[in-house]
Amino acid sequence: MSTETQDTATRYLMTVNGQCRSADTYFKVLNPSSQDTVGLAPQANQHDVDAAVAAAQAAFPAWSSTPHEERVALCQQIVTLMKNNSEALATLITQEQGKPLNGLGSRWEIAGACAWAEYTASLNLGVKVLQDNEEGRLELHRKPLGVVASITPWNFPVLIAIWHIMPALVTGNTVVIKPSPYTPLSTLKLVELMNQVLPPGVVNAVAGEDNQENSVGQMLSSHPDVRKVVFTGSTATGKSIMRTAADSMKRLTLELGGNDAGIVLPDADPNAIAEGLFWGAFINNGQTCAALKRLYVHDSIHDEVCDALVEFAKQIPYGDGMDEGSILGPLCTPFQFEKVSRLVSEAAIKGTVHLGGKAANGQFFPPTIISGLKNGDSLVDEEQFGPALPIIRYTNLDDAIQAANDSSAGLGGSVWSSDTQAAADVAKRLECGSVWINRHGMIQPNAPFGGVKSSGLGVEFGEEGLAEYTDIQVVFN
Repeated sequence: MSTETQDTATRYLMTVNGQCRSADTYFKVLNPSSQDTVGLAPQANQHDVDAAVAAAQAAFPAWSSTPHEERVALCQQIVTLMKNNSEALATLITQEQGKPLNGLGSRWEIAGACAWAEYTASLNLGVKVLQDNEEGRLELHRKPLGVVASITPWNFPVLIAIWHIMPALVTGNTVVIKPSPYTPLSTLKLVELMNQVLPPGVVNAVAGEDNQENSVGQMLSSHPDVRKVVFTGSTATGKSIMRTAADSMKRLTLELGGNDAGIVLPDADPNAIAEGLFWGAFINNGQTCAALKRLYVHDSIHDEVCDALVEFAKQIPYGDGMDEGSILGPLCTPFQFEKVSRLVSEAAIKGTVHLGGKAANGQFFPPTIISGLKNGDSLVDEEQFGPALPIIRYTNLDDAIQAANDSSAGLGGSVWSSDTQAAADVAKRLECGSVWINRHGMIQPNAPFGGVKSSGLGVEFGEEGLAEYTDIQVVFN
């Protein structure tokens, strides 16, 4: 058993070398909807981290030499376990993260995690022949790195864990994962399920609060036996990981913050794009790295777009995630709630609030739409990571493109138009890693995803993402 009950709160355990591992101390994980205790998470120390890394390192030779087909078969068994436990995992996500069970919530997240895992397991980089002639044969081989440290955020705790773990496993690496202290429980449960089929030490899980003097994330990113760190989270933390990893020349994949811009061209149909704009901005209550975070709309249809977006947003109920009628939930963390509240308050002074604008109860914040802002205003310049969308009026397309690109972030972007070729021409001028036409943020497992500028380093997904977990070796015959 991975848990035991004490004082009515379930105590979750780490997984090290295939075995459940208790901690000296535990911390509470709270439900953002009610502030009730969901469970107690283990606070790992240096000894726990060292043990997890040592287990992963010891498991690496056998796992990396396991035939690819056998590794894939075990990964497919993991998918089956996830499907068989989907409702329990979804419920745990909702309780600790806040997102609803329904809509684009926790059940949707688990379904996406299963689909991503299945697709990733189907990939095989194989051997690439660079040359084969009378001058010789050159082969490019992809070799696994070793121990991969995965540090995941709180917005999609199971889905992003799968994004990190599955490509590592498929390519023959072993893993130590450290989830966010706000949402550690679903990840700990996921790794427990994985260890029902994986050899001991192949995937290990530790946890810990970030306010420790020597955080678990730092222990992993600085550990001499970790070969790669894959991290999803803030740009500030990503930079810190880069500095910590430099001494041992660790490989890095960093998917960092975004401030995605959308541009609505004058020929767009406001009513036709309203639903896409809403979900591009408000999926997971805006707590998504590649959400639409600022929208530039041509003057000729600006008011109509605002009206259409408001009318659609009014139909979306929000509330406790365990309520089957809720489509949006609360903000996950007190910090994020305070940030969104501050940014909206500052924006309301300068702009026009069309919907929302004031906090509800607890950590709930209603979908908020504000116009009359421009670059230089805090809600436009800062990544809000919450349910507040600034709409910026423009008259000159070149100015709108320049404003959209005027950010240190460069994760995603979108263009909205009835003329898809005109939209594509604009899209190519945006400085971002992914760009969508008449939709926003719809990432796919077969398309590489990553940011430019300060939004990241490396890519995830597809063969390009899989290659990030390997070293190249060229064999000259």
